[in-house]
Amino acid sequence: MPKVTGRGIRISRTKIWVGLICLLLVFYLVVMLQRSFTLMFVSPEWQAKALGAAYFVIPFVAAWALVSEVLFGARTEKLANVLEAEGGLPEDRLPRTPGGRIIRSAADAEFEKYKLAAEAAPDDWRSWFRLSCAYDAAGDRRRARRAMRDAIALSRRPQPQL
Repeated sequence: MPKVTGRGIRISRTKIWVGLICLLLVFYLVVMLQRSFTLMFVSPEWQAKALGAAYFVIPFVAAWALVSEVLFGARTEKLANVLEAEGGLPEDRLPRTPGGRIIRSAADAEFEKYKLAAEAAPDDWRSWFRLSCAYDAAGDRRRARRAMRDAIALSRRPQPQL
């Protein structure tokens, strides 16, 4: 959700670029569907019809991937905003190279702290969010995304009433 300031709504440059890329991809998918229909229904050759049918599936797979990635980003941002409001975002105090990259050994040492916290509170989405940030800092993007998906799933569970 865009941040509201005294001057109105402020949207980050990243969101503008993501929106433009999404629009470009949607345009491409529409053109792709049109071409697949042309191959399937206008072309008289059976090979073209088969190619058109195969080509017809690709836009749906791409649309699913687009929607899932945009939802992942939006849900991640929502959780980050909640953690920021609570003062629970992990601080980035890791040393960096002159090029700006995090020094891997320092990230690995910091990672252990977040791993132990996630193991101690496996049902707390906040610990999984922080673990995801630690994985990302350590350069393990695949596990970072998996931990973030776990955090999102845990945050969406109904919370028990006390």
